[in-house]
Amino acid sequence: MRISVSILGADFARLGEEVEQINQAGSDWIHVDVMDGHFVPNITFGPNMVKSLRPMTKQPLDVHLMITEPQRFLQPFVKAGSDYITFHLEAEGNPAQTISMIHGLGAKAGISVRPGTPVEELFPFLQMVDMVLIMGVEPGFGGQKFNMDTLQKVRVLKQKLPELLIEIDGGVNAGNIAEIAHAGVDICVAGSAIVGQPNYTAAVSALRSAAQQGRQ
Repeated sequence: MRISVSILGADFARLGEEVEQINQAGSDWIHVDVMDGHFVPNITFGPNMVKSLRPMTKQPLDVHLMITEPQRFLQPFVKAGSDYITFHLEAEGNPAQTISMIHGLGAKAGISVRPGTPVEELFPFLQMVDMVLIMGVEPGFGGQKFNMDTLQKVRVLKQKLPELLIEIDGGVNAGNIAEIAHAGVDICVAGSAIVGQPNYTAAVSALRSAAQQGRQ
């Protein structure tokens, strides 16, 4: 199980210190939630945030575009240093074309769906992407409770394509990550379960330990 730490709840007045704590905590990726105030009601980061993060860490930057026009912003986000770019199936533009554009720019491509979107709508794109991101909450805000019903999507996808890399985002914590891992999830995005905790290393360790129990 890989842990991707969301910086959505980080203290941005101390961003360098926050990233250094994440680097030392034993996590695997850093997750950057990009919101445009249109596709989702909140507004967060642009390419300059990714550019600022890039020299601070060797961890892959896992950029989640919760925006209406992903194709318009692919080049600046990849140029800024994104390793993975995930966009939403529900966003504007042809998904196959968006995937091709991400690959053409040299990044890995992920596709995501809101909790209410049938997982079957992803089927035409599974062989094209490097990863599928399943939302465990409605996208747009941190700190929501994980919807366990979304794990059925994970099971369906793993049955359809066992080697598919699946990431889950939203509401992950030490109390539910065992069940999430048991469903077959490969990567968990964790925000408030790590960032803001007194000890980031202990928080990551607790998540890993619980996830391993779920795998057994």
